[in-house]
Amino acid sequence: MKKIFFIVGFLGSLMVMFSFAKPEAWGFYGHRLINRMAVFTLPPELIGFYKKHIEYMTEHAVDPDKRRYATKHEGVRHYIDIDHWDKIPFPNVPRDFEEAIIKHCKIRFISGTDSQYFDKQIIKDSIILKTDYFGGIQLGVDYITFVKYWKRVVKPLYYEDEWRLSGYDLDELFGTSYFQRNKVDILIEDHFSPYGIVPYHLEATQEKLTKAFERKDWDMVLRISAEFGHYIGDAHVPLHTTTNYNGQLTNQVGIHAFWESRIPELFAESEYDFFVGKADYIENPKDYFWNIIIKAHGHLDSVLLVEKRLSKTFNTDLQFCYDERLGQTIRIQCPEYTKAYTKALGSMVEEQMRASIHAIGSCIYTAWVNAGQPVMATDKKVEVMAEEIQPDKNVKARVHDN
Repeated sequence: MKKIFFIVGFLGSLMVMFSFAKPEAWGFYGHRLINRMAVFTLPPELIGFYKKHIEYMTEHAVDPDKRRYATKHEGVRHYIDIDHWDKIPFPNVPRDFEEAIIKHCKIRFISGTDSQYFDKQIIKDSIILKTDYFGGIQLGVDYITFVKYWKRVVKPLYYEDEWRLSGYDLDELFGTSYFQRNKVDILIEDHFSPYGIVPYHLEATQEKLTKAFERKDWDMVLRISAEFGHYIGDAHVPLHTTTNYNGQLTNQVGIHAFWESRIPELFAESEYDFFVGKADYIENPKDYFWNIIIKAHGHLDSVLLVEKRLSKTFNTDLQFCYDERLGQTIRIQCPEYTKAYTKALGSMVEEQMRASIHAIGSCIYTAWVNAGQPVMATDKKVEVMAEEIQPDKNVKARVHDN
């Protein structure tokens, strides 16, 4: 296989050069490259550990994509259809995950064979549930109390197939005996997560990595670091921030892999500069992750409009070629068309890859600092147990893969 070489800069007086094989699963190329380069942004206290395990960081950068076909909860971690909810800078999208779900969830009660949705209203500092059923009832509680209750009682149900609360739960919250007396249960429907949760997942992963550092659980540090890099990379892709994620709404089907995979495959080796400097400490991870989303989404119009305009200047047979990949003949954008698209976009793809690299290093560095800067285990190589990923035929991932 072809080898790719990069000179990435200086560590002290030592110039670092490395190589890795271009993967056969070409769609994974960018993630592996970004994760590998992120290692070289780390300070001396961390780089020894991560260089020792750089092959793990590289190869396991793609594990989250493999898991998308194993559980329905994985796919939503890779994107957020933020334009479904609001426009830049998205002031109407709560930055707290539970509050975002509360705002967009539906709550219905079940009494025997009867079922009806509550009219849910969030007014100023209160949340109110109303229904005409049972002669009409209205329940209210201050919003802060409701959020605290939600995080204690509803949040643990997130990965369950059904979010069902007993009458006791609601009576406790609203200070009534109504639900138990009438044998009423509550079902909560999450209508937010299906549109993607990547910024919230980044924040949660940041906390998990910090705790792994605190425990000096080195195999978990590696596993989380590698997967964290994948999600961070995804968050920098404009087409991971929109309902039009594959150009399916603008007659540009296939643009996702065109931007995310085809361009890096052709030009990263020969034209991109991946020396991004040292990792920085992140003071406010929540704001940091949302700024990534805002910046990525800000590129979306150019991603779509430039390709739409360019496609009108190329005949179809000059836009698409056929290539052999993994024993199959696939239809793919021609190098000349890809080069023209890249030139029209300017340095966008390179800049977003560079930003991904720096962000991964900064997130790892921040987790380590927040964990008390533990001394890293560099005396021996950590062996991480392989994860068995079994595809589930009932899980359907978004159609943007090649």
